[in-house]
Amino acid sequence: MADSKKSGAFHIRTRKFMANKLLSRKQMILDVSHFGRASVPREELKEKLVKMFKVKDANCVVIFGYKMAFGGGKTSAFCLIYDNLTALKRCEPKYRMVRQGLATATEGSAKQKKEKKRRLQKLRGAKMMKGKQ
Repeated sequence: MADSKKSGAFHIRTRKFMANKLLSRKQMILDVSHFGRASVPREELKEKLVKMFKVKDANCVVIFGYKMAFGGGKTSAFCLIYDNLTALKRCEPKYRMVRQGLATATEGSAKQKKEKKRRLQKLRGAKMMKGKQ
């Protein structure tokens, strides 16, 4: 009891737990209680979930959709725990893999991408393949 009142401590409660065998993952909603603290970083949550669910690789845990309650002290988030990295790479969108550090973000502004697309539309066949590189 005294440990939970200490600043820096937080408690995780899971709800709507579902084992999704088709996508090789467990999915759930996390309710995090963190009174006396602004918020809990994703890395700390991930470490605690790895211990709770006995996950072999910490990269297989994906946490997203943080929603903090008004007044603080409570946060809810969505959590996916994949069986292995190949299942994660098959199912997860690229932007979430970039956040995890498992993929690299594409470089260049939106204007540059649009200009390149316009140039490629004018080309056909082998010239277009050269232009893509």
